[in-house]
Amino acid sequence: MWIVTTALLTDHYELTMLRGARQAGTADRRCVFELFARRLPDGRRYGVVAGVDRALDAIEQFTFDQPDIDYLAEHQVVDDETLGWLADYRFTGDVWGYPEGEMYFPGSPVLVVEGSFAECVLLETVLLSIYNHDSAIASAASRMTGAAGDRPCIEMGSRRTHEQSAVAAARAAYVAGFQATSNLEAGRRHGVPTTGTAAHAFTLLHDTERDAFAAQLAALGEDTTLLVDTYDVEQAVRLGVELTEGRLGAVRLDSGDLGALAAEVREQLDSLGAERTRIIVTSDLDEWQIAALASAPVDGYGVGTSLVTGSGHPTCGFVYKLVSRATSTGPDAALLPVAKKSKDKTSIGGRKLALRRLTGGVAEAEIIAIDRPVEGDHDDRDLLVRLVVGGEVVGREQLAAARERHARSRAELPMDAMKLSRGEPVIKTSYLEARDA
Repeated sequence: MWIVTTALLTDHYELTMLRGARQAGTADRRCVFELFARRLPDGRRYGVVAGVDRALDAIEQFTFDQPDIDYLAEHQVVDDETLGWLADYRFTGDVWGYPEGEMYFPGSPVLVVEGSFAECVLLETVLLSIYNHDSAIASAASRMTGAAGDRPCIEMGSRRTHEQSAVAAARAAYVAGFQATSNLEAGRRHGVPTTGTAAHAFTLLHDTERDAFAAQLAALGEDTTLLVDTYDVEQAVRLGVELTEGRLGAVRLDSGDLGALAAEVREQLDSLGAERTRIIVTSDLDEWQIAALASAPVDGYGVGTSLVTGSGHPTCGFVYKLVSRATSTGPDAALLPVAKKSKDKTSIGGRKLALRRLTGGVAEAEIIAIDRPVEGDHDDRDLLVRLVVGGEVVGREQLAAARERHARSRAELPMDAMKLSRGEPVIKTSYLEARDA
């Protein structure tokens, strides 16, 4: 059974920090935490924000029910006084963030969380786990749909990852342009369109390939997709066309040299009068293989393992850091910028605001202002939107809106963003310090 609260989807030290801060009298200091990436995954030119609505759900569900409290008490994670505080915990702060489907770059304040130290620090792990996973999938998916162009991509990686990660991956891929998923729970839970036909097992079940194809056509109709490489591709294609009198919806190729095989099958289909029958290819595809098939007569791609593992980068490297804290627990206490300075893991203190600078509709820079307003011209875009106000979620939106945003935001990027070769971020990140105002 899946969890009903998210409170224990966290690390032990979040609660020990809470306990220590409460004992020290600093837990109620107003603080600002930010979730950001110091750099993009090696060689990537842009990243895609995903998981926003899932994170908002997690914040709402971050409450400690009695079984949670009993577990913490039994294992002596915190003292009785802290347990009493946790029993009444509800996040009452404010959250701003990049909306779902938006592009991000090094330093982008993807999420800004403000409230007391006590209530904000507890959210660190669950927010990072959602954003690191979903944004990694969306970033890989965006590269794949970019390489595919107008040809549709279908997500079919459920069996290559954790069962709950599969649902989140299907959602993230849909945000980044995939048209459908094989995962039914993603359809039920998130409204992602689902699709599916048959595997090799269905053909092998029947006495002949003709029997298998006839059964599938009888059940699903002539617009179905027949898997034609169980035995002999040429014979299977001929059989599919014969059984439908040239009206077969599509054939699927799942092995071999897909480019060469697709060319042969296209020629055969056309010669048999099945010019409208589409060719779908699968078999461990990634963005590079999709790009390599651009000149092949392929009509769509099914992508699994590479997608749900982030195509070599299963995490974005997001971190969640305290960037400002009040000088006291007083309601009017000033916010003081704070930042760690350890080697190779430095961060920049101060509350951030962000703007995408554009010229003629093309992105030029990520402008991040520190403890000051950021202003642009008519062509520029503010990037942070309100997601939570006083503990109440205000930023939830339809998945279609995130999908449309991704398409618009990616279209703003310079042409180099679509290159699959290793490169630097396609736009630079520039900081406006408070003293520059």
